Amino acid sequence: MDIKKRIDRIPGGMMILPLFLGACLNTFAPNTGKFFGSFTNGLITGTLPILSVWFFCIGASISLKATPLVLRKSGVLVSIKIITAALAGVIASLFIPAEGITSGFFTGLSVLAIIAAMNDTNGGMYMALMQQYGTKEEAGAFCLMCLESGPFMTMVTLGIAGLASFPWQTMVGALLPFVIGFALGNLDKDLRAFFSQGVSVMVPFFAFALGNNLNFTTILNTGLLGILLGLAVIAVTGVTLVLSDIFLAKGNGTAGIGAASTAGAAVTVPPIIASIEPNFAPVAPAATALVATSVVVTSLLTPVLTAWWARRYGVLSPRYKAAEAAKASLTVAPAE
Repeated sequence: MDIKKRIDRIPGGMMILPLFLGACLNTFAPNTGKFFGSFTNGLITGTLPILSVWFFCIGASISLKATPLVLRKSGVLVSIKIITAALAGVIASLFIPAEGITSGFFTGLSVLAIIAAMNDTNGGMYMALMQQYGTKEEAGAFCLMCLESGPFMTMVTLGIAGLASFPWQTMVGALLPFVIGFALGNLDKDLRAFFSQGVSVMVPFFAFALGNNLNFTTILNTGLLGILLGLAVIAVTGVTLVLSDIFLAKGNGTAGIGAASTAGAAVTVPPIIASIEPNFAPVAPAATALVATSVVVTSLLTPVLTAWWARRYGVLSPRYKAAEAAKASLTVAPAE
């Protein structure tokens, strides 16, 4: 029936579609988990256990044997993305109350939603774009971008912005599954290959569980606002990432545009943060819906903008091709 192929045609389909199905179940049959109990209830409500396994598998998939150039490129992109999200959060906190906006067009918008949407890069999409429009080193920058997955970096960003404080045990606990997976994956390449398979497999399961925390009222109320948030992610983080890629990482800006997106994993962040810090609980459902919309918007627009930038200034531009041709001519030994 080609079900997977059809799902893959949807931007972030393996994340968005199960999330949508979970929201359907929660909207029209909210007590399904309690009614059936047992494993069915665990599948519907088990967001944190499923995510902990996913973070472990992500850690195991990362190889420590990255070249210094790759680490420099990825380090610049990751750090600038986090700093940009923190600054955006600080500025937003001057205008948005702690409980989020509760009336008017911007109902549901919160500092948590802004930071969660801007903080995480869609690493898989970035790697695919760099394989087509960038260099091998730029594609390899995916390795450190995996660190952005999950709540840890958002907790760090909230702390940097002075918007929340978390006990050190909580911070370590959020990172520990990732670190253990990373250690095992680098101690044994066979374990890395084995656990890496779980990264993509776990996505629809935690997405479905997340969807069961949403309902269509929240999604409909934040639809257009979520689109604007996605555009803001591209505009705000895109500018800072392009500039940092050119001036700090010595690239041509293509990697910066390719990293200006919201990761599907960012949808998991608001409910996890809310479970750790109850003060964020009132804004978590709307923030989750906003971030989910931002994932779709950036998944559609970031590849288009990256392709345009590559043709104008990157590896597909006439200037770049001429420079590469000149280098090639210099390396050819003169005929005797």
